[in-house]
Amino acid sequence: MERADFYVLAGNDSRARWKFACQEIERAFLAEQRVLVCFDADDDLARFDELLWTFADRSFVPHEPVTAESDWEETPVLLSAGTAPPSPAQLIVNLSAALPAGVADAKRVIEIVDEDPARRQSGRERFRQYRAMGIEPTTHKPGAASA
Repeated sequence: MERADFYVLAGNDSRARWKFACQEIERAFLAEQRVLVCFDADDDLARFDELLWTFADRSFVPHEPVTAESDWEETPVLLSAGTAPPSPAQLIVNLSAALPAGVADAKRVIEIVDEDPARRQSGRERFRQYRAMGIEPTTHKPGAASA
């Protein structure tokens, strides 16, 4: 892995965090990157699946859950709640509490944390894990005023 980016959002609204993830995924899709989005649970994956279809009026991001039939050639954005993708992703968007499987094989990982205490704590732990892997994560604060 070449890069880990932590986006630290104000507030603790899960939907705002997921909408931010949708925007990042759309940018990656438009840049023709293969994306894997990681979740802790299938119900989170199902709710995010619906949001990714509807988060913006003019957006279209082809995606599907990882299955044995998933094909990167047909579907550049895969959603996973623990199921391994058929091949490594260029970008992993991690919306789970743990370090995602296959993270070492991706070129870049995006971590999106907010002010929710549990998400903030698990984000700090993942930050330390990336450092232990030899990656110095970069922190971004979207919407923060520039000095």
